[in-house]
Amino acid sequence: MLDKEQEEASHFGYLDSFPVDVQFLIMTFLSPVDICNLGATCRYWRAMVRDPLLWKYFLLRDMPHWSSIDHLTMPDLDLLDAPLVSEHESLDDRKEEEEKNSELKCDYMSEYLKGCPSCRQQWLPSRPAYELLTSFLHYLMPSSEPRFAMFGPGMEEIDVSFVTRLMHAHDLLPVSGTPHRQINGIGSGISYLFNNQHKFNILTLYSTYGAEREKARLQKGSVSNKLFIFEGTDDAGHPVFTPAPQVQKVCQEVDGFIYVANAEPGEGEGKCDGASEAAQIRAVLNFVGDSTAKPLLVLSCVSREPEEASDGAKCRTPCVYVAKRLGLPQLSNRWMVQDTVAESLTGVLDGIAWLLKSSGVKI
Repeated sequence: MLDKEQEEASHFGYLDSFPVDVQFLIMTFLSPVDICNLGATCRYWRAMVRDPLLWKYFLLRDMPHWSSIDHLTMPDLDLLDAPLVSEHESLDDRKEEEEKNSELKCDYMSEYLKGCPSCRQQWLPSRPAYELLTSFLHYLMPSSEPRFAMFGPGMEEIDVSFVTRLMHAHDLLPVSGTPHRQINGIGSGISYLFNNQHKFNILTLYSTYGAEREKARLQKGSVSNKLFIFEGTDDAGHPVFTPAPQVQKVCQEVDGFIYVANAEPGEGEGKCDGASEAAQIRAVLNFVGDSTAKPLLVLSCVSREPEEASDGAKCRTPCVYVAKRLGLPQLSNRWMVQDTVAESLTGVLDGIAWLLKSSGVKI
């Protein structure tokens, strides 16, 4: 045992001579990959790089820049409010306390690595055997064109029309026509071609008529949403909605949902708006019997490519906070939030690829 400790000590370098607080400061400038490589050098650095305060800092610093999040990779945001150490406790005291109660501490490192887009693939759970078998059967059986219902304030409130840009982006998602399957009061939607190979159909559901939407957008006002019927509030004071009759038919016919959220800075973040959005999403997902089988793609949309502020923060609502605002972590459905730009349609292909895979399409 002593020989092993002496061997590790012989590898200590210049970095090891610094005080602990200086070592922590240096680590804040390293990438997660560099941090993990540093932790692989010896037992001392293995313990140091797992410090929860370090990874909590990384979460707070990097989460606003993540471009997507889903039901498997969403970090527990409530952990960020949990205190790690009192203001009177030194680093050495905290290190001794962690050694005694390491299993009780928040594992911010795992939360970060499973959520960070550049690290998450290594942390995602392997697919169960029954899912592999299901995907194989989907591949063998000729499936009909998957159909999705698209709705949400991001289609109506931002300056650049997301739906118009999508319909005219022939180089990105060519329009392949309109199907013959009509839904009374809704229409047949528009079919697109993903990767020039996979056809899918989108039914667009607007909250009200075009003139009312445009007036509300220009005046920064709200419209009476004709897609949902307000039923009151539950015991906790949360709003309760049911889909309008024409939307109920859509919920039964489609294979999944696309919700276009407004991620413009300062938009849609009020308590009432967020509660209503979450309640309307639950209303469409819960209307059909086997609701958990239908995936939900949230396109977190802004009008144009956001410029970074002077402090490096993105000028848009981060996708993790959009997921929290919409109550997605409480859903039993598969879901994904993808940052999207209406003008360039950045992020749309990534979101559609996830939605098609979640609907059984082999890509």
